[in-house]
Amino acid sequence: MVIRTNQAPDERQLAIIAQQLGRAPRGIEAVAATDGEGTPLVLRMAPIVDGKPFPTLYWLCSDVLKVEISRIEAVGVIKALEQRLQEEPEFLEAYQQSHRDYVAARWSFMSETQREEIDKLGYRDVMTQRGIGGISNWHQVRCLHTQYAHHLCGENVIGQWMDQQHQVDRCLP
Repeated sequence: MVIRTNQAPDERQLAIIAQQLGRAPRGIEAVAATDGEGTPLVLRMAPIVDGKPFPTLYWLCSDVLKVEISRIEAVGVIKALEQRLQEEPEFLEAYQQSHRDYVAARWSFMSETQREEIDKLGYRDVMTQRGIGGISNWHQVRCLHTQYAHHLCGENVIGQWMDQQHQVDRCLP
């Protein structure tokens, strides 16, 4: 069961996140999704981390999901998905809508101060034109992990496809 939370991580969650990442976390604004026991699955990240743009709004932190999705990537699924994007206009439109939704969510989560900093540093185009995981070409798929993180927090056609074709959702507790 996935619970969308968008709450600051508590001490227990911070300890789990550090274990999941193998380091102290940086740039976390909220835990965006957890399992039924409150274990973080997806983190919502700050738009600026260490003075640089960080266009990845949703970061998949679940060890189980990361391993499962890496297994799927390893069999060449990304190339097949990109071929499908070229051949199926409806699928491409749904994919591009996923990007538009991601960009809108990223911008809506920013405070006015963060938006001003984005503008001051010259990163508005990065934050308003780059899609899921910061990808600039919305006809390509860069990373299934970022797609699935978005799927757990919003509407994402690639994440839906992964659940339908590879039953990734079975890995969720």
